[in-house]
Amino acid sequence: MRALFFIFFTFSLYASTLHLAISASPSRINPLLATDSASGEIAGWIFNGLFKYDKNGKVVGDLAKEFKFLDKTHLWIKLRDNVLWHDGVRFGADDVLFTYSLAVSPKIFTPYSSEFRYVKGIEKIDDFTIVVEYKKPYFKALHTWMIGMLPKHILENEKDIMTSPFNQHPIGTGPYKLKEFTASSDIVLYANEDYFEHKPNIERLFYHFLPDPSTQFLMLKSKKLDVGSLSPLQLERQIDEDFKKFYDIYEMPSHGYSYLGFNLRLKKFQDKRVREAINLAVDRDMLIDILFFSHAQICTGPFMPGTFAYNPDIKPPRTDLKRAKELLKEAGYDENNPLTFEIATNSNNTLRMYAAQIIQYQLLKIGVKVTIRAMEWQAFLNTVVMPRKFETVLLGWGLGLMPDAYSIWHSESAKKGGFNFVGYKNEEVDRLIKEAEQTVDIKKLSKIYRKIFALIVNDIPYVFLYIPNSITAVNRNIKNVEPSIVGIMHNAIDWIKP
Repeated sequence: MRALFFIFFTFSLYASTLHLAISASPSRINPLLATDSASGEIAGWIFNGLFKYDKNGKVVGDLAKEFKFLDKTHLWIKLRDNVLWHDGVRFGADDVLFTYSLAVSPKIFTPYSSEFRYVKGIEKIDDFTIVVEYKKPYFKALHTWMIGMLPKHILENEKDIMTSPFNQHPIGTGPYKLKEFTASSDIVLYANEDYFEHKPNIERLFYHFLPDPSTQFLMLKSKKLDVGSLSPLQLERQIDEDFKKFYDIYEMPSHGYSYLGFNLRLKKFQDKRVREAINLAVDRDMLIDILFFSHAQICTGPFMPGTFAYNPDIKPPRTDLKRAKELLKEAGYDENNPLTFEIATNSNNTLRMYAAQIIQYQLLKIGVKVTIRAMEWQAFLNTVVMPRKFETVLLGWGLGLMPDAYSIWHSESAKKGGFNFVGYKNEEVDRLIKEAEQTVDIKKLSKIYRKIFALIVNDIPYVFLYIPNSITAVNRNIKNVEPSIVGIMHNAIDWIKP
């Protein structure tokens, strides 16, 4: 009887479901091709990199068991020998070599290929040991290998990785497995019983497909979600004491900013006076007051506050409508020839939609006529952003603990598949980015990045807007929740939901 009770108690404690929400359908659940947040979030449960951040933001081994630098350009890595792919095949050095060769292959278009640009080659020592040789000392030598590894035995004979069924039916090494996936529908992930750390305590992750933020909030209020985001309005005005008794609320600055990006390939936006006029006309304080009830801060530039790359000397521009009008007149725009352009954004982000409308209102004060085009996320990404078919885009960008300016600000990243889709080019910024990549001294690196920060802000390729606070509600019944700089769910395999 005691044994039966123990079995029942253990099952009831761990065999549970964590209810989450996802607002957009993933496009490709493949770590090399996951360029949107939905794909990245789901892929994060399914795949592992060689390295990861711990809760304090320190780089530690993930699939890598041990590692050391043999010299400035040679990294020795011993892989874990107890890792299985979800289909039961053992993970090893051949998978790492395959992932690398695929990442740098012309067969795929991926912005992540730039992460490997300083890798000269990889030598396989044995089935669980590799040595990575770099072309020169590289400040992100470990971070390069945080990208999820892919299974050689499944993909080595795949003719077209971009359209492979694998992207909808992924096989990884991660803590959760995906049995099936259908676009624009709920997503269910199941605990990996053979996960090398330990089987996750929570049996299932159930992502409710809820593209409408108001529906997400109603689900949260009705206690049908265990984890969910709150907007400042919802936090300040729309939750009651009963809600606060059921959920713990965690608030911290988010690792991302929102911006209005100019398509610098267009003649009208190649005139810096036009970009500066728009920059001076946008009232960021108004945006933060209306959208966030002060639960945000003004974004002054491209790198995360508190990191070595942030430049505290750069202040946000003061709203100056008079000067903005003068600049537009100098550029040839007036009442008889007004500046007109379109803001394109995604329709499933309510705050972003409101921001577009507020900016539209603000720019009308200097005679600029703005139209707004809002589209479903995947359509927006695939037909507007990546093909560069826009005048301006209102978007957000994630800020990493170890920023890398290359992927978004170097002119080489303006190519197809790159993240520099506004077409920003500055020779001095290019030079400093390359110099930074070989600088491992953090003080010298900070000086270089602060220069990059200042130069980008001065060029105004974006109107940098705001950094919202991340506000997350988590079911109080869940045990082992540990808020961290790397996110609330960094240790989700240890969570227990009775």
